[in-house]
Amino acid sequence: MDGLSEVPFEGHPLGQRIYDNVSKQAWGMWVEHMKMLMNEYRLNLGTKEAQEFLLGQMEQYFFGEGSAPPPEFVATPQH
Repeated sequence: MDGLSEVPFEGHPLGQRIYDNVSKQAWGMWVEHMKMLMNEYRLNLGTKEAQEFLLGQMEQYFFGEGSAPPPEFVATPQH
């Protein structure tokens, strides 16, 4: 699969790790998951806490046990 065209979060070790190991398709799947997390948790990305939360979720998503949706999240059925 095609790799990413640039390092996400350049200068951050996780960004380089993702660039070295994650495909464009997997990154796109993460972006959709991240949007859900941002909406469900109502994250303000201007805060350090929200940024750290997403970085932790991203590391779990790609290199850990996975990033789970919030406990109250109900997925919309796909037709």
